[in-house]
Amino acid sequence: MITGKTSVLFMVADPIEQVRTPEIFNKVFPLCDLDAVMVPLHVEPVNLESTIRSLFKSKTTRGMVLSIPHKTAAAGIVDRRSNGAITANAVNAIRRGDDGQLDGDLFDGTGFAKSMDRYSMQYRGKSVLLLGAGGAASAIAAALAEGEAARIAIYDIDEAKAQSVASSVAERYGIPSSAQKTNDPGGFEVVINATPLGLKADDPLPIAPERIERSAIVCDILMKNQPTPLLRAAMSRGNVVLPGFDMLILQSPQFLDFFGLHQAAEFLRRDDTIARDMLFPPELRNLVPRGARSEP
Repeated sequence: MITGKTSVLFMVADPIEQVRTPEIFNKVFPLCDLDAVMVPLHVEPVNLESTIRSLFKSKTTRGMVLSIPHKTAAAGIVDRRSNGAITANAVNAIRRGDDGQLDGDLFDGTGFAKSMDRYSMQYRGKSVLLLGAGGAASAIAAALAEGEAARIAIYDIDEAKAQSVASSVAERYGIPSSAQKTNDPGGFEVVINATPLGLKADDPLPIAPERIERSAIVCDILMKNQPTPLLRAAMSRGNVVLPGFDMLILQSPQFLDFFGLHQAAEFLRRDDTIARDMLFPPELRNLVPRGARSEP
């Protein structure tokens, strides 16, 4: 039961319909006897800063998770950022520190790398094409570079944005990283869609499926319409695919620890089956053994 003492977390995005984090958190909280709730909020970019500052004036606000398209903008609103958030220039989690300052962190990259590790999908020593240069894409690029990918090419319709992410990753990790002038996946061993393409039914495919290498791993981090048209096309060609659900599931304990909800974090680390059963469509449920641990 929600009372005046309930800790409130917010999930902020534009659009909001595709987010799944509130489903996970609100399922886990009562199982851990935690008096907390997560509320989804549809917030347009023009209102992001005022929304953040207003919500964190309340003593019952425990934290905030951010999704499309707010992660980069939020990095400029918080007072402090983790090293990973500084490198990616994005945050997807905000909390109020003991001194009243706003702390921002970013967990997309580690969540994505953990999801590839969980499936034993190799990115170390591999060539990667990353589609998109937003907050999630930046975090993924940094995580794969830290995990010793051979090279990372980043494509975005905003080439300057792609170049900025590539330069930041190359400077910090010493991994060959570049802005890709086209979205051609030919020659790449790992292809990752980190754009919004696929959220809407009439969206074009982010790449030409016939150009994907037969041996390539194809990933799509969207939380809606899974398996996405891109993954369906890749599966029809025999490619190994990775939907975005595990990226969220495997970063959820990190979110919860960041917000001081350690009991819920440990619950999901022990067994995240409850989250997987909520998110995975039937045709994708066998990609990962049931009951696999979130972390080794």
